[in-house]
Amino acid sequence: MYEAFYGLTEKPFSLLPDPGFLFLGRQHSMAFSMLEYGMLNRAGFTVITGDIGCGKTTLIRHLLNQLDEGVNVGLISNTHEQIDELLRWVLLAFRLDYKANMQTELFDTFTKFLIDQYAKGRRTVLIVDEAQNLRANTLEELRMLSNINADKDLLLQIVLVGQPALRRLLRQPELAQFAQRVLVDFHIKPLSEKETIQYIQHRVKIAGRDEPLFTLGACGLIFIASKGVPRVINMLCDTALVYAFAEALPKVYENVVEQVFADKEESGALGLNPDA
Repeated sequence: MYEAFYGLTEKPFSLLPDPGFLFLGRQHSMAFSMLEYGMLNRAGFTVITGDIGCGKTTLIRHLLNQLDEGVNVGLISNTHEQIDELLRWVLLAFRLDYKANMQTELFDTFTKFLIDQYAKGRRTVLIVDEAQNLRANTLEELRMLSNINADKDLLLQIVLVGQPALRRLLRQPELAQFAQRVLVDFHIKPLSEKETIQYIQHRVKIAGRDEPLFTLGACGLIFIASKGVPRVINMLCDTALVYAFAEALPKVYENVVEQVFADKEESGALGLNPDA
């Protein structure tokens, strides 16, 4: 809609996770370094948490793009509290036969797969997104799967990604053994005001425009309202661009962002309160 008018090749503020737009500020750089450390050091469990919309899924997709062919990855992303027979979901994630009736058959299939991958010199990594939805007994099943070893080597590495509730879950007494197996643990915090400005400028540049598109004042207002959460920043910036385009403005000014706030506050859909 507004891309050509502002010299953009694509929308810079899509709400869909896109590793091509990943902004590696301090928080995301640290989180990615911790993920890499876990991969290289064959950590049994790596835990990455952050609030809704902080960019966890984008970071995981970036990691997947960086892994070489020697790493076999299974991804479970549709978790929920009622998820039953976790082993079937794990087998499905690695594109293995999960239709056997007996649990022992399923376990045997997965064990043989891990041993075969290890014999070929390949590492096996299971990534569970939205892991805060899992129950304690399900996490305990994951711990049991991680016990499949060959001599001193782990055959399965597990990465858990989730909201802060995952950290609270792992602190429960019944998961003490699980928590002791976590080698890498990092919580992604929201962006600072300076990082928010850099984030907006970064995405605009990736989308094809070198000139600033948002004034510093507009960026400051977006930071206050978004509290530094990337997904909210994207939503506000995208809407502000539509407003600016409708008035044929050369860039997004403070008054445009203020109008976005006023309209969204009036609709009550998001309950934005930039003065809070």
